[in-house]
Amino acid sequence: MVGDDKRLHIGIILDGNRRYAKKKNIVPWKGHAYGADRAKDIINWCDTLNVRELTLYTFSVENFNRPEKEKKVLFKLFRSNFKKLEKDKRIDERKIGINFIGRLHMFPNEMVEDMHRLMERTKGNKNYIVNFAMAYGGRAEIVDAVKKIAKEVKNNKISVNEIDEELVTQNLYLADEPDFIIRPGGEKRISNFLIWQSHYSEWIFVDKLWPEFTKADIIDSIDEFKSRKRRFGR
Repeated sequence: MVGDDKRLHIGIILDGNRRYAKKKNIVPWKGHAYGADRAKDIINWCDTLNVRELTLYTFSVENFNRPEKEKKVLFKLFRSNFKKLEKDKRIDERKIGINFIGRLHMFPNEMVEDMHRLMERTKGNKNYIVNFAMAYGGRAEIVDAVKKIAKEVKNNKISVNEIDEELVTQNLYLADEPDFIIRPGGEKRISNFLIWQSHYSEWIFVDKLWPEFTKADIIDSIDEFKSRKRRFGR
């Protein structure tokens, strides 16, 4: 069923890196390294499977509460992989656009510069979009959208009566809605991910930890989604 012509938007919560490290009896940062490798794989796999947009829940607002040592390792890992992406020839060959969504200002300045440089470098690429949700939280996203709208009202650019669902959507970090969202790791909750955009998304929960995820799993997930009947409240 993967051969269906409809190009999908898929969201994935990258869950289970630390548990994978514990399972393999290795230091936690190696679990994150394996998870980063899997993220690179999923970007390539989804490209070959004709996915039009991929949104990866990479680092939440709450993740800033983790130990400083772990955060330093993660930020270094992020920067290293962002720089590799920036130099990857496939970005231009496949017209891949890279976005970062969230409260990016929470990261160190050098990392913020890396993210903005990569977005600027790929802003014209529209064939396949990859969104990294960084310093992201679904509630924080809605709060930030409300603040932007309130500022517009205060400055008399719009009236209160003009506020509707479409206007809220336009002011979110991400306007597009995923067709379905995958959560590996065995947990069955949404963890504050795309809570506005996923109002009618299908959810697929997978027991495997994120570093164990395979191309067969993404194919199975796509087939599972396409086998479901979506009624959208009808």
